[in-house]
Amino acid sequence: MASLKTYLDVQALPRNGTAATGDAVRRLDEHGGPVVASSHVTERIPAMRAFVAVVLALWLAGVVLLGAGGAFVAQPGIPPYPVAIGVAAPLIAFLVALSVSAAFRRFVTHGDTLLVAAIQSWRWAGFSFIGLYVYGVLPGLFAWPAALGDMTIGLTAPLIVLALVRRPGFAASRRFVIWNLLGILDLVVAVSLAAIVQMMATGAPGEVTAAPMARLPLLLVPGFLVPLFIMLHLSALLQVRRAAKEAAVSKVG
Repeated sequence: MASLKTYLDVQALPRNGTAATGDAVRRLDEHGGPVVASSHVTERIPAMRAFVAVVLALWLAGVVLLGAGGAFVAQPGIPPYPVAIGVAAPLIAFLVALSVSAAFRRFVTHGDTLLVAAIQSWRWAGFSFIGLYVYGVLPGLFAWPAALGDMTIGLTAPLIVLALVRRPGFAASRRFVIWNLLGILDLVVAVSLAAIVQMMATGAPGEVTAAPMARLPLLLVPGFLVPLFIMLHLSALLQVRRAAKEAAVSKVG
């Protein structure tokens, strides 16, 4: 744990030896450690970005390799523990990194809010679950809620981005927070329904279950995309929290 914290902190150190540029001031972060903050954060941490990109690539490759070997497939009628681990493990790693490394927290909380919100637009592709239901690949109990939830978030993402562009203060608004919370709720509900459907399965010939979600290529949804989208929503919420704190500090000052 200590080595992870040390590595992440070192990777985020600016090359010129300064912590940030502009109107930098010292304050305590939410975990009590000293960090550097300013109204316009210009700190660039390319090494951290490269590190995160490598981790994402290795994560995706690991899911593909394990999925090709059938590591996520579970028997009908029992909880899909392999898929559950595939969803939970990356999220736990993300939360641990946030906890142990102030550098990683700065990377996450000072990310591009517009980009974080815009990436959620890809979830409009959730309509494909309906097509898989029509062709008898996935059960309706899972396909319809998952599709409608993803489509709602995906199709409203451009509106959220537009609001962020037109009103910078929208990033700290209750609507933005609610949108992110609903995005997380949709993913949690979809994964839960898939697990319920799988536990209800009997293994009878011709039975339509959520088993295809444990095999490639659909495995990429719960094994990679679901945790990634949840991380993006959490990042947005952390940015809201940071913006609110900085606004409060500026008012006091």
